[in-house]
Amino acid sequence: MSSDTILNGRYRLTAQQGSGGMAVIYKAIDQALGRTVAVKILRPSLTDDPAFLARFRNEARSVANLAHPNIVTVHDVGSDGQTHYIVMEFVEGTDLKKIIRGDGALAVDRALNLAIQICSGIGFAHRAGLVHADVKPQNILVTRDDVVKVTDFGIAQALSETHPGEKQSVVWGSPHYFAPEQARGERPSPAADVYSIGIVIFELLTGRLPYTGTNQQELALAHIRERIPLVTEFNPAVPEALASIVYKVMGKEPATRYRMADQLGNILVSFRDRNRQGSAVSIPAAPPRPMGQTQIGQAQPLPQPPPAQIWPPAPQHVPPAPAPRPEFGRTESVPTQQYGLAPNAPQVGGYNQPAAPAPFGGAAPSERLNSTGFYNSGMYRAEAEPPATLDVVTIALAILAFFAVACLIPLYIAVFQARFGG
Repeated sequence: MSSDTILNGRYRLTAQQGSGGMAVIYKAIDQALGRTVAVKILRPSLTDDPAFLARFRNEARSVANLAHPNIVTVHDVGSDGQTHYIVMEFVEGTDLKKIIRGDGALAVDRALNLAIQICSGIGFAHRAGLVHADVKPQNILVTRDDVVKVTDFGIAQALSETHPGEKQSVVWGSPHYFAPEQARGERPSPAADVYSIGIVIFELLTGRLPYTGTNQQELALAHIRERIPLVTEFNPAVPEALASIVYKVMGKEPATRYRMADQLGNILVSFRDRNRQGSAVSIPAAPPRPMGQTQIGQAQPLPQPPPAQIWPPAPQHVPPAPAPRPEFGRTESVPTQQYGLAPNAPQVGGYNQPAAPAPFGGAAPSERLNSTGFYNSGMYRAEAEPPATLDVVTIALAILAFFAVACLIPLYIAVFQARFGG
């Protein structure tokens, strides 16, 4: 195409912007609206199949309905003789692959900013029922203000479904980013896009690709069989938590990744926000331990509760010695059913005390705390009860007092008679 070519009397091509395995991209002027656009002209080798063209038009119409700041807007799709084209928003900037080649590994903050925008755009398409199927830095445009614009939705998908024989020569033009299931020839899903995004993030943070090979076959097998590398193996400055996120989305099986791109985006946003606040972020491989709240609201593991001391009742029910009063008597509620606690079990001095079991299978004792901060129950006592019987000394003193009073009575009578009897 020359720079003087006008498609359908409307789109005047001004300069070639780039080319790929499926299309050549031109900068053009929409003479009807007086605006600059990008025109992507499909290669003639793809346009001789009516089934592909029908599929391509359907995909283009679907993408044209996507209005999102991180997706290149599709304005028109049409043909002029044997030339089939798609008209899109013109983006002032460059593709992400050129940025990586020029800058190498990007700073973590910038890589996160770009990755979150990629997930936002592709996640929006996922919710609309569309799969990109060819996520790679060459299809991610970046403006001068670092705004991401994802392009080329649906072209690889249309090709793979109507030209199976073209996969090797055209679709496999970017095998570095394909998910293992795509390498096996399976239909791509949103999880396949998530995998490809993970490869892109890996490249953003390290400046290199995770897998290498001398040909497309070796690369395909690497995605399927080779060990998943960690970002920190090539860039130790990347936080381990972020490296764990990338490792997860590069999982060999779709079920091990996030289901859609916007879910990955939410995880990256959460990491970025917490990282800016200076708190640690971890992606646990196992279910998280019960967590408590510190005074500043940060999640910290609760200390292990002290072992419960059980005293079997003595034959005469001699209570144990009084428990010492805790130095800090503040009581606060913690979530129930943690560390075997009864519902609403209190926390005293930083340790959770287990509630007393119901004696002999009866009703549970009251959960009201006594003065020492421990539970009252029929089996466990924090304070000694007063003895039920009087000792010998008390009895002797009582008898002496009785006789003393008895001896004073005759003396009192004699004095009374001498005074008043005359």
